Amino acid sequence: MALDDDIAILEAAPLFGLMNRDALRLISFAAERRRLEPGAVLFTRGETAEGGFVVIRGTVVLEPRNPRGAPVEAGPAALIGQAALFSPLERPTTARAGSTPVEVMVVTQAVMRRMLEVFPDAAAVIHDALADELAALTRAFADSRAADPT
Repeated sequence: MALDDDIAILEAAPLFGLMNRDALRLISFAAERRRLEPGAVLFTRGETAEGGFVVIRGTVVLEPRNPRGAPVEAGPAALIGQAALFSPLERPTTARAGSTPVEVMVVTQAVMRRMLEVFPDAAAVIHDALADELAALTRAFADSRAADPT
């Protein structure tokens, strides 16, 4: 895949779309690619996450966290494991390739740290976006609590 194609995928992905092309170029150069055959496991629940994945081609299926839940499908430009880009976490679910071959870009915490060091303006944009997400989540919890009379 050409560098411009990789950058276009990153530009369309949540969080990465907030960064400038030079930051995306660094990520694209430094990230590894992984290919999976249909049904192959990308990661399993409980594994330590050392980064995130951007789907380049195909569909990744994330198993539901509870038995009554529905699987979530992540297609091209989806970002899987956003929080794991910044901190080692336990994977909350198992992810597998869908019914066709899958290609993902593996963005490790080391790659993210390097990008944040080289592009402090991107670090500020990411900080603001994550702070906004956290504020929205906090509001949603507060609204939910206020609506629940028990």
